[in-house]
Amino acid sequence: MSSSPTPPPYVQGTIEELGTPLAEVTFVVVDLETTGGSPKDDAITEIGAVKVRGGVVLGEFQTLVDPGRAIPPYISVLTGITTSMVAAAPRIATVLPAFLEFARGAVLVAHNAPFDLGFLKAACAASGVLWPPAASVDTAVLARRLLSRDEVPNCKLATLAPFFSATTSPTHRALDDARATVDVLHGLFERLGPLGVSSLEELTGLTRQVDPERRRKRHLADAVPHGPGVYLFRGPRDEPLYVGTSTDLRTRVRSYFTSGEQRSRITEMVALSQRVDAIPCAHALEAAVRELRLIAEHKPRYNRRSRFPERALWVRLTDEPFPRLSVVRRVRPGAGVFLGPFPDRRAADAAVAAVHEALPLRQCTARIPARAPAGSACALFDMGRCGAPCTGAQSVTAYADVAAVLRAAVACDPTALVSPLLDRVERLAAEERYEDAAVLRDRVAVLLRAVRRRQRLESLAAVTELVLARPDGAGGWELSVVRRGRLVSAGVAPRGASVRATLAGLLGTAETPLGPDGEIAASVDETELVLRWMEKPGTRLVELDGTLASPAPGTGPFSRFLAMADGSGAGRDPFADGRSLGTRARPDRISTGGGTAPRSRIASPA
Repeated sequence: MSSSPTPPPYVQGTIEELGTPLAEVTFVVVDLETTGGSPKDDAITEIGAVKVRGGVVLGEFQTLVDPGRAIPPYISVLTGITTSMVAAAPRIATVLPAFLEFARGAVLVAHNAPFDLGFLKAACAASGVLWPPAASVDTAVLARRLLSRDEVPNCKLATLAPFFSATTSPTHRALDDARATVDVLHGLFERLGPLGVSSLEELTGLTRQVDPERRRKRHLADAVPHGPGVYLFRGPRDEPLYVGTSTDLRTRVRSYFTSGEQRSRITEMVALSQRVDAIPCAHALEAAVRELRLIAEHKPRYNRRSRFPERALWVRLTDEPFPRLSVVRRVRPGAGVFLGPFPDRRAADAAVAAVHEALPLRQCTARIPARAPAGSACALFDMGRCGAPCTGAQSVTAYADVAAVLRAAVACDPTALVSPLLDRVERLAAEERYEDAAVLRDRVAVLLRAVRRRQRLESLAAVTELVLARPDGAGGWELSVVRRGRLVSAGVAPRGASVRATLAGLLGTAETPLGPDGEIAASVDETELVLRWMEKPGTRLVELDGTLASPAPGTGPFSRFLAMADGSGAGRDPFADGRSLGTRARPDRISTGGGTAPRSRIASPA
C-alpha cells in the first residue's frame, strides 16, 4: 500500500501528471451500449469495462442499465438487449458512482472515445455527478496513426479485433467489446516500440502529432488579419479549394495547420493549398453572406454545402385549368404557388405525399383542357383520391375549390390542409399502427416546415429596404442594410461614432438589387441568414420601407406539433455525424527524436 495521501473521490490525473511509462499506467477500457446515437436524446443500456496494467487484467466491471424508456427494436436486434432485460436493472444515477470508483486514477480508453465518453459525461450531468478530469486514449485515432490501408480497410473495432487476433470477438455487448478493445490496445502498443514511444505523454503526442508537411505551411496564415471575415484556400492554379468564415480570421486559419484539424478531406485540401486570401468583413452576417456567394460562384471542391444552389428542388402547383403538383428545379418568382427549396428529392416527395393525403389533386402528368373529353378514370378515382377531371366528372370550378385549400395553406393558413392529416395520425396511433402514424407524421412535419419557410421568406421579400442594428459588444453597433431579402451593405459604427452618419454612408454605397418589387432578390440561404440575424436577441429595427409582417395565423398553431416531431427525430439531419473511421493511405509517424479588421460594405464578391 502506498504511503501517499489518498486522492479525493473520482479525481483522475491529467496527462501532464501521468508522465509514467506505459507499463506502469493503469488503463480502464470502457464500452457502452445505448438506445441510440445522441447523448442528449438517448440513454445508456449497458456498461462494460476492463482494468489493465502492464498487460495484466486487474478487474472487470459490467452491468445492465435501465434507460427509463423502451429500447428501439432495431437496437435490440443489434445488441440483443431488450426492454424486459433491463426492467430490473439499476438506473444510471445508481451505476455511475460505482463505475467512477472502478475507474478512479486510471486513464480511460475507448474505441471512438467521443461516443462513449460523451454518453458518460451527459449521464453525469443529468445525475448531478461531477465528471472527473480524465485522461483518455481513443484506439480508433491511435489505429489511424499506426496502421495503413494496406493492412486494414478501416479502423472499426470489428475489423481491428481479428487483425490483432483478439481472444474476444466484438458482439455489440459492452463487456465483450471492452475485452476486444483491450487486445486491440495491446496490439497497437506493440507498434509503438520501434517509434520510441514508451510513455503516456509520448502516446498522447503521437495521437496529436501534426504532419510535418502541414506544419511547414503555417506561414500561409502570416498575412491573415484578426477579426470577422471570409478566407479562401487557393490551389496550385490559384483555384479556390475551400471557402470558410470566422469571427477571428487569423486564429481560424492557423488552426488548419495544427493537430486540431483531423478531417481527411481538409488534410488533403491543406496539402494542396498554396495561398490563403482573407476578406475582412464588418460583422458575422456579412461574412456568412459572402461565404455563401463565393461558394455558389466558385464551387470549391472541398466545400460540401451550398455549392450547387441551382440543384435545389421545388414543389410547384402548375398553372393550368386542372393544376397538379410538380417537383421542379427552377421556379419563377411570382408565378403561382410553390414551396421550397427542398434539400433532396426525398423531402420534396414527402411534402407532395402529404398534400395528396389531404387533397384529391390529380397525380397524372398529362395536361387536361378545361373541357376534358369523356374517358375512363384511373384507380385513384375509385379510391376517392381524385375527382377524375380527365373524364369530365369534375368541373374547373369544383377542382379550383380543392386547389384553393393548398393556395390558402401556402399563403396564410394551413389549418384546413393539415388538421385532417393530424387527426389521421391520431387515429393510426390509436389503432396501434405506429409505423404508418410515424410516416404520416414525418410527411406532415416536412410540409409544415416548407410552408413556414415560404411564409418567412415572403415576409422579407416584400420589404423594399430594411436597416438593422446589433450591439457589437464594444459599445458600437453592427449595421446591416437589407433590400428584398438581400444584404446590400454592412458596416460598424464604433463606440462614440455617429450611427446616423455611418448609416448614411452605407446607404449611399448600397447595392441596388435587380428584379421587380415584391420578389426575393437573394438566394434562399442568404435570406434565411438575414432572418436569423434579425431574430437574434438584441437586434434593433432602425428603418423600414414597406411592411414587415407574417401572415396570420400562419404555422404558429402547429409549433407544438413541430417541436414534438423534432424531438422524435422527424426530419433529423441524417448526416450530422461526419466522423470517419477510415484509415490513411500513409500513416503519420512520430519522430524518433525526443491587426484590426477594416470596416467594410458588402457588394457582390469578385
